[in-house]
Amino acid sequence: MPGSVALAGAVLGALLALAAPTLTSIHRAGYCAFYGECGPNPEVNMSLVSSKVPCLSNTPARVATGPVLALLRTVCPELVQGNEGTTRVCCSLAQLSALRLSVALSGTVLSRCPACARNFANLYCNNICSPDQSLFTNVTRVINRTTALGTHELAVVEYQCFYRQDFADASFASCQGVRLPATGGYAIDTMCGRYGARLCTTQRWLDFQGDKNNGLAPLQINFQLVPNGTRPGDAMVPLGGQAWRCDQALSAQEQPCSCQDCAESCPPVIAPPGPPPPFRLGNADGALVLCGLLFGLLALVFVVALLCRRRRAKEDATPQPAPARAAGCSARLGDASHRALARAFRRWGTLVAGHPVTVLVVAAVLAGGLSAGLVSLRLTTDPVELWSAPGSRARQEKAFHDQHFGPFLRTNQVIVTAPGRPSSGYESVVLGAKNFSGVLSEEVLRALLELQERLAAATAWAPAAGREVTLSDVCYAPLNPTEPGLGDCCVNSVTQYFQNNSTRLAMTATQTSGKETGTVDWHDHLIYCVNSPLSFKDITALELSCMAEYGGPVFPYIAFGGYPGSEYTEAEALIVTYSLNNFPREDPRHEWVLSWERRFLEVVGDFQRTHGPNLSVTFMAERSLEDEINRTTGEDIPIFAISYLVVFIYIALALGEYTAWRRILVESKVTLALGGIAVVLGAVFASMGFLALLGLPSSLIILEVVPFLVLAVGADNIFIFVQEYQQSQREPGETREQHIGRVLARVAPSMLLCSISEVICFLLGALSSMPAVRTFALTAAVAIAFDFLLQMSGFVALLALDARRQEAARFDLCCCCGTGTGGPAGPGLRLLRPLLLRYYTPLLLHRLARPAVVLLFLFLACAGLYLTLQVPVGLDQELAMPKDSYMLQYFAALNRYLAVGVPTYFVTTGGYNFSSPAGTNSICSSAGCAADSLTHTIQYATRFPNVSYLAIPATSWVDDFLDWLNPTGRCCRIHRFGNLTGQFCPSTSSDLSCLGGQCLNATRRPTVEEFERFLPWFLHDHPTLQCAKGGLGAYDTAVSMDANGTILASRFMAYQRPLRTSQEYTAALRAARALAEEITATLRRVPGTHPDFRVFPYTVTYVYYEQYLTVVAEGVITLALCLVPTFVVSFLLLGMDLRSSTATLLTIAMILVDTVGAMALWDVPYNAVALINLVAAVGISVEFVSHLTCAFAHSTKPGRVARAAEATVNMGSKVVAGVAMTNLPGIVVLAFAKAQLIQIFFFRLNLIITLVGLAHGLLFLPVLLSYVGPSPRIPAGDTAGDTAAGAEQGAGLALGNPCFKEKDKDKATVPGRG
Repeated sequence: MPGSVALAGAVLGALLALAAPTLTSIHRAGYCAFYGECGPNPEVNMSLVSSKVPCLSNTPARVATGPVLALLRTVCPELVQGNEGTTRVCCSLAQLSALRLSVALSGTVLSRCPACARNFANLYCNNICSPDQSLFTNVTRVINRTTALGTHELAVVEYQCFYRQDFADASFASCQGVRLPATGGYAIDTMCGRYGARLCTTQRWLDFQGDKNNGLAPLQINFQLVPNGTRPGDAMVPLGGQAWRCDQALSAQEQPCSCQDCAESCPPVIAPPGPPPPFRLGNADGALVLCGLLFGLLALVFVVALLCRRRRAKEDATPQPAPARAAGCSARLGDASHRALARAFRRWGTLVAGHPVTVLVVAAVLAGGLSAGLVSLRLTTDPVELWSAPGSRARQEKAFHDQHFGPFLRTNQVIVTAPGRPSSGYESVVLGAKNFSGVLSEEVLRALLELQERLAAATAWAPAAGREVTLSDVCYAPLNPTEPGLGDCCVNSVTQYFQNNSTRLAMTATQTSGKETGTVDWHDHLIYCVNSPLSFKDITALELSCMAEYGGPVFPYIAFGGYPGSEYTEAEALIVTYSLNNFPREDPRHEWVLSWERRFLEVVGDFQRTHGPNLSVTFMAERSLEDEINRTTGEDIPIFAISYLVVFIYIALALGEYTAWRRILVESKVTLALGGIAVVLGAVFASMGFLALLGLPSSLIILEVVPFLVLAVGADNIFIFVQEYQQSQREPGETREQHIGRVLARVAPSMLLCSISEVICFLLGALSSMPAVRTFALTAAVAIAFDFLLQMSGFVALLALDARRQEAARFDLCCCCGTGTGGPAGPGLRLLRPLLLRYYTPLLLHRLARPAVVLLFLFLACAGLYLTLQVPVGLDQELAMPKDSYMLQYFAALNRYLAVGVPTYFVTTGGYNFSSPAGTNSICSSAGCAADSLTHTIQYATRFPNVSYLAIPATSWVDDFLDWLNPTGRCCRIHRFGNLTGQFCPSTSSDLSCLGGQCLNATRRPTVEEFERFLPWFLHDHPTLQCAKGGLGAYDTAVSMDANGTILASRFMAYQRPLRTSQEYTAALRAARALAEEITATLRRVPGTHPDFRVFPYTVTYVYYEQYLTVVAEGVITLALCLVPTFVVSFLLLGMDLRSSTATLLTIAMILVDTVGAMALWDVPYNAVALINLVAAVGISVEFVSHLTCAFAHSTKPGRVARAAEATVNMGSKVVAGVAMTNLPGIVVLAFAKAQLIQIFFFRLNLIITLVGLAHGLLFLPVLLSYVGPSPRIPAGDTAGDTAAGAEQGAGLALGNPCFKEKDKDKATVPGRG
């Protein structure tokens, strides 16, 4: 087999040599193929560097003497053979000088890998100067040239160059991995034409170097790779030799290429551990198995306890009534406190009812005075201020970044697709066949160009500034930041490959490639540019640049979307991105950029409507998110108004107790309901005004949630109080005022219990670090406290006035008129209480039903616990948008087509010495840098994007600064004489004073003084073809220095992979912080580093997603803290009743667990908004649970079942009417809101809270109390008349059912006392 390969190679080489006309007749060692310069090549229309073609000269090599030998030692040291007189070359001094320039250009890019730079230079050195040039070179085409002296010369315009395959492959391999720190890509991207780094091979690499159309080669060189061990024939010998491997050091004083540039130099990299696998027991879900076992255990314990109890009951043949337990010390203390509270409330109620007008005036004045604080209310709409604590790590890091580098750029983006438009094939005469998607058509490109021209011409009026704002006023102009024009603005789009010029887009040219001639147009240029975006000139006859109009490159992964692999021409989407400067909100220019963005949205909206039939256009501006949230909030205000109106109508109708049609206007409670609503709103406004006076800002979520919460609490108290008054008969000799005081004494302790529990609960919730949660909790606590105070004063007064009106038989809403007859003899018709008494309670507390209820709720609790673990944590930004928002289409397109994520900066704080050699080496990634340097560590992380979430390595100003200082290039030069002596000499300058003025005299690390002197020059050097490493645009904002040149901060930019969900954003933040902590630990070991120095990651999204790192733990702690006062207050106010307090705590905890579990079933994610609602759920659950528990505790019935039945009938009807039926109508209305946030977190979640709370309060709690409730205590006395009143409680609703008569009210038979 090797022999056949060698034979085939020999035949191929001979054919190649014979196929081309030969102008090199002598192929012999020591002979040249050409020598000297014969002027410019007339076949090259456009060259980016000044270079001349050689003259045909198949003559012996010349002896290198004097300046030629000196320059040869610098440029091509491998060709120097001994001393002067023994070294021969085939190049003149002029050729060698041009070669030095060419090597310097490539060295700027490749010098970070010495082996690659040396190998690449050797290729050119041998081609041009080798004394054995004729052995591997065959001139195939020349042209006649007449010199100025009239002599005729033959100028070489094309030749063949034969390389041995292994030598060429080794040279290519040494350069294949060299990075471009400014872009995170590969240097080979700029050296392989249309193939880019991914498709580049040795042959393609060399072909591009020899292509006369690449803007750099002065003539056509046809490289022929000859298989090893073979020869082309005709005495030719392919160029061979040993190429340096990238992991080899060129000398003992030099270093091999770094790991970032050479895979062979990398130490073994162990893949970081990925996310832990799901917890499983065998093949089953581990959490599900454990929750199932937990349910089985609890069910077993319950069943065993139940059987033991029944067995004891059977052993007692003659059951006796359970004796009432004697009151212990704690019970007596509790009874005493209860009686004291009852007496206090009775006296207070009597006093208020006796002076209702005075009390109302005082309450209104106090509430109104506090509400006046609303004039100083600050409404927070900035999401950062809402969800991120000022002292949080993300906020501190954002403040540090913005202080040193300015705020993150504002992004305005348009995504264009062409659904239904067919793709097409294109046969390029130069670049081969390619498929073009439907969106990549000239028609679409011209439409995009038209859009960008309109945006460039767009102006917007800024009212506060009183001026028109243009794009150039607000755009990010990296290469001309001081006085930008429209052409300097950073706009990334596919049309920038044509510099946004319609004439260039329409250009065509005739091109010959080999024997084929055809026409090249925008297709050819685009194919070339997407694979070589850094090229200043394509290889087609169009000779167009790929660089954008503003002077920077357009990377295809930013301008295209939805492409397979790297086939950019098959992209489904075109992306246009405008980068605008961001300004602090207090900066007047902030209004400028907002005004221009508003105009941007108008122009793109017009474009969308115009091209809608043919194109799908989605777009966004930086302001869009906040705009859409504010818009939908305004549009949903009527929904909230309708919701409150429905609740008001319900309360107005349900409070009344109707006995006859003719008395409806007398017995209706519209005025009282209106007063109750006014009390609730007064409490809300007073609380917000009070907190505004204290300087606490509010938010839209407070305006939406707090009224609902206070309304639920307040309406419950209203129903309890009003219905208790309606059901209580006035005792003989008792005045109306005393009657109201007696009723208040019965119900106020329960209201106080709930209110204190809720207030303390929310005050503890205010310990949250999230500003929105803290503000909500404080507002809710103050509002509930004010609501209780106003109900105990203003509403009691209103009830007294309403009772006076009703007794006088005057109409509601119009007290001047009436029927003239007194009140009815008995209460009105009832619906809810008789239903509970006759059907519901006997069924619920039946001997067989009670165990089933307990087992059902134990199952629901365990299922809720399992489902709680399945609830997604986070808030996808799509959910913040209304369903009709244009942003939803944009987010869908972004998630589908985006190929790269947002930039992620690794920011260094002060206290690190970059200028010391050790400090430099611990940052950079070129030869000689530490293996665990900052950029190396980030590069290692990008190998595992599924773990690190990083896709593109970090750009490094340190690396490019070192390359910029390389003395082989012309980047860093100093004027040596003249008026500018000692000053910086730009790479474009041809001033003689710059010759030999390199900043460093050798390739080495700069000294501390050199580092500090040259760094500012580098940061403000404009990148050019002569020096592509200039730092202006790429790095001028990456380093923050003080007036003395001390580096205060710096940043290194990497790119995340595309992130789709909030869970991925949170994981990316966690991974980036872990990576930054690893880098910090490494850099702190560098001598001279301050102990407080650190590296942290920063991107614009971190401040929003940081909350999700701790929101679960914080939620658990917050909710646990909320449960503590519920238990403590219940324990104290219920006479230190441990059983009742524990039952209350357990039921509320189960409500929370089941609520969170139901969130998983109804696609409600857990986040700060959900946490606010869950904190509110604790307050609402207290209303569902505590009133009934309190009624059970103070019941005088002999057995637990009877007491549970009485509490359920008497208090359950009030809870249903006051809490559930008050919430449900208003909640249902919210289902029609446009905002998804309202639909999900206010409709769905509040509906879940209400239904789950109602189920636990009316199903589980009575059954639980019937099993474990405390035994009845020996009555210790009560307020007068209360014993009789116990039989009169709770008529509930009576909306026209004639079946329920007065005879039903005292029947409380409860079958089954198991």
